[in-house]
Amino acid sequence: MNDSKDKNDLTNINETNENNHESEREFRSDRHYKSNKTKMKTIFISTGLIFLLALIAYTVILYGGKLIVDEDDLYLTGPTTIENEDGEVAWEIYEEYRLPIDLAEMPEELKEAFIAIEDKRFYEHSGVDFRAIIRAVYKDIIARSKVEGASTITQQLAKNMFLTNDKTWLRKTKEVMVALYLERKFTKDEILEKYINVIYFGRGKYGIETIAQEFYQKPASELTLSESALLAGIVNAPNGFSPIEYPEKAKKRRDLVLTVMYENEKITEAEMEEAKQTDLNVKLVESKTNKPNQSYVDLVLKEAHNKHDLSIDELKKGGYKLVTPFKPDFQEAAYNNFQNGEFFPGNTKGTEGAFVMMDHKTGGIVAALGGREFEISEMNRVNENRQPGSTMKPLAVYGPALMDDKYNPYTMLPDQEMNWGDYAPKNHDNSYQGKVSLYEAIVKSKNVSSVWLLNEIGVKTSKSYLKKMNMDISDKDLHIALGGLTDGLTPINLAEGYRTFAAKGEYVESFVIKELYDRDKDLIFEIDQKPTEVFSEQVAWDMTEILQTTVNRGTASGGYYPKALAGKTGSTGNPNAKGFYKDAWFVGYTPEYVTSLWMGYDISDANHYLLSGSDYPTRLTKKILTDINQNYELKSQFDKSENVMSLETPVELPENIELSGKRVFGGFQLIKGKLSWEKSEDKRIVYRVYEEVDGENNLIAEVADENEYIVEDLPLFSKRDFFIVPYDPLTGEEGNKSNIVPLSK
Repeated sequence: MNDSKDKNDLTNINETNENNHESEREFRSDRHYKSNKTKMKTIFISTGLIFLLALIAYTVILYGGKLIVDEDDLYLTGPTTIENEDGEVAWEIYEEYRLPIDLAEMPEELKEAFIAIEDKRFYEHSGVDFRAIIRAVYKDIIARSKVEGASTITQQLAKNMFLTNDKTWLRKTKEVMVALYLERKFTKDEILEKYINVIYFGRGKYGIETIAQEFYQKPASELTLSESALLAGIVNAPNGFSPIEYPEKAKKRRDLVLTVMYENEKITEAEMEEAKQTDLNVKLVESKTNKPNQSYVDLVLKEAHNKHDLSIDELKKGGYKLVTPFKPDFQEAAYNNFQNGEFFPGNTKGTEGAFVMMDHKTGGIVAALGGREFEISEMNRVNENRQPGSTMKPLAVYGPALMDDKYNPYTMLPDQEMNWGDYAPKNHDNSYQGKVSLYEAIVKSKNVSSVWLLNEIGVKTSKSYLKKMNMDISDKDLHIALGGLTDGLTPINLAEGYRTFAAKGEYVESFVIKELYDRDKDLIFEIDQKPTEVFSEQVAWDMTEILQTTVNRGTASGGYYPKALAGKTGSTGNPNAKGFYKDAWFVGYTPEYVTSLWMGYDISDANHYLLSGSDYPTRLTKKILTDINQNYELKSQFDKSENVMSLETPVELPENIELSGKRVFGGFQLIKGKLSWEKSEDKRIVYRVYEEVDGENNLIAEVADENEYIVEDLPLFSKRDFFIVPYDPLTGEEGNKSNIVPLSK
């Protein structure tokens, strides 16, 4: 029984153990299955991620180039040019100097030379030469650094246009991306054309056209096989293979290009050998710095920025054309005379000057000097405020006064010491005539007369006229009459102001940009100004005639100029150096042009002052105009419109008249009296004959253009006293009376 029971128990135990083992096996198998399933899932996901990442990377490399490329830079342009209306270029602005040309203009041998030495499989690959890349990567791994490049022409174009020269894998990847994009966007010929126009040849020259003109003084279209091979060879290392510094290295490099071209069956052996025997024949022509033009260019750059929102960085990208009224001959004449120190009477070094010349028909500035040795980025003195001195009188006083019917050129003004409160101006020469005509007050630059007249017309009236000429000054007192301004005016301000007299009383703002063309050669701006009427045409003409007299015999008579010129001088004293000057001016105009010239020191103090005043800028202006007149015939007289009346020059009354008298016989009355004197050459002078009777002066006759008068009725046994006085019919003023002459029978 027990044995049977034990057997049964043992059987049960074994069955249980087997069941347990089976369960364990099943558990282990299930766990193994699940583990394998997880591994497979992980492998599948990883593979998918890798594939996805590879796909993304491939897509980025294939299409990401567009994100790197600046579309505006894809289209090559030449430098921005500043030129005149005749197409003469005064200045070029660029970041990289190049003159793009079409592939069709390039010699076939030139194109083949670049392909031979830079990218033999150019027309076969899709922008990236993978065989060359594998070879380069292998060598890089062996050397454990970036030692060999495998760039195609397309990749080089990508690097030159959009990337840096860093030898990194990231840059190389970007280069590939851009190259693939370029191959999709452009044809092979278009890529080759851009490449040859973009690459750097050394000496600051980019593109084949600029280097052809630099080395051979001819266009790229005329390059020979030898010259083409040389230029294609040096781009690999333009400084190391420079034919100027290293002619032997350059020659070896050229010969290598010729050999490769021959091996590629692009030239014959005879052509190769002939080209190899050719000398380099490279020569340089010294380039001009155009130093005289820098002041003008500076004005153009400032106007482009301020009025057209074109920064210098934008202009450096190239392609713009700025057409100006610039006249290079005028600019050179002004610049050369500014180098003559005899015209600048400073007590020490550093005497400066500024000059502007404007076409008075258009307002266009044709020449400008911002200093004697001006360089772009320095202070341009044609835009710097200075005290204008007496050049202010016609603009602020006499022009406005003549617009009032109360005044004319012959109106008499007081000329004597006067004061207005604490303000007591003096004439520059401390001489006074008592009275002077408005005409003569301008010619002789009478200070007191000017202040008196401004007080009469009112400062408010004066400023209203100045505002029309873009001179919105803050000053509110009589100092305006003599140019005593808080902030001063610029040479351009004064040229614009005097232009109103030359242009029938109309004001326009000056300009240096007449036309503006964009990179597509489209006209995007053309000057079109509506003039503002400031003075009447008659007042403008009157002022022109008066200012001509000022040049001929007034304060602006210094120097020599053989043609028509009107103008006014101005000077201001140096408060720190009594008897000397701070600013000196001459502002004037010919029948064609307005000029404004200032001289002085940038900072005027006790140690920096002018030894003389306005005579020097007057002489310098006339010298500049005389030089211009030698090559450009300026007019000898101003053109008078039919709408205006001529203005007579002032009558100059004789200071001292010596009168003589005697008895004469003849006629019905046997005894007469004869008064005689020496008459003036001016036939307009009227001589008034007075008789003095009991202390009273009785006017008995007026004679003109005569030198004698006959007294018909001399009383018997009595004496009569006579004298004469010259009379000005324009002003209505009498001059000094003669001596008294007695006549009797």
